[in-house]
Amino acid sequence: MKLVIAMLMDGVIYASWLFVIAAGLTLIYGVMKILNMAHGSFYAIGAYAGASLVGVYFAGGYPAWGGYLLLLGAALGSGALVGILIERGVLRLMYGRDEVVMILVTYGLLLVLEDVIKLIWGVDAYFAYQPYTLLGRTKLAGLSFSNYDIALIFVSAGIGFTLWWGLNRTRQGKLLQAVIHDRNTAAFLGINVNRMFTLTFVIGAILGALAGALTAPGISVMPGIGVEVIVLAFAVVVIGGLGSIGGALVGALIVGLTRSFAVHLYPDAELFVIYGVMALVLAIRPQGLFAIATARKI
Repeated sequence: MKLVIAMLMDGVIYASWLFVIAAGLTLIYGVMKILNMAHGSFYAIGAYAGASLVGVYFAGGYPAWGGYLLLLGAALGSGALVGILIERGVLRLMYGRDEVVMILVTYGLLLVLEDVIKLIWGVDAYFAYQPYTLLGRTKLAGLSFSNYDIALIFVSAGIGFTLWWGLNRTRQGKLLQAVIHDRNTAAFLGINVNRMFTLTFVIGAILGALAGALTAPGISVMPGIGVEVIVLAFAVVVIGGLGSIGGALVGALIVGLTRSFAVHLYPDAELFVIYGVMALVLAIRPQGLFAIATARKI
């Protein structure tokens, strides 16, 4: 029983942060049809911004609760800034190009941003462990779990609900869905498609940076973390279906639980089982489990 609880908790915790970054990636693709390779760099920028600011904050002896607000502020600020600069400065000049061209453009942005990160923060690792340890630990069935990790599950659930509510219960969300289904008709009806693109890309960038900032207290923030994460995020959205928020949630749970079972039962197969599951899903359903239906034009 302890092993089962450990596997389930580890899998859900791992899936929670995967969902946050995958949600931003799939949102951008669903609206803009851009498979954003640079999304991993948004994660890295959020992690570096959060870790560096939190380190300075706690070194100054300020109240502990402010560190959590600082993590959130670092994610919102860095994600919004990078998102606006990239969408307005680069991607807006490339709209209408083939999807393969956009992949190459965003891959180039990934390489540039990785070097920018090294120029700003250097190559040394950053540690921001204080927010992780201050919340303490909880015992469940004789097992000890970090309260920070447990809180991350609820934060992820809150982000998922907010995205669902924003897309389905607000006017801007309904306009965004119109752009998703047919951008040409939406533009003809008076919807500002370019503004919707900017809004979508900035929200996606903020989600990527937020995932980085939230996981920074539990990891060593160092060069290369963005590249590692984007590979896992792609596996999640491919399994769930490109463009589907619900699919990103299911894909994150599948990847998280699969990885957890492998780590506990057969550690050598950790990476293999993730991509094995992805290959199996694609063999049965090439468009992913919950891909958004696209209208056929005759």
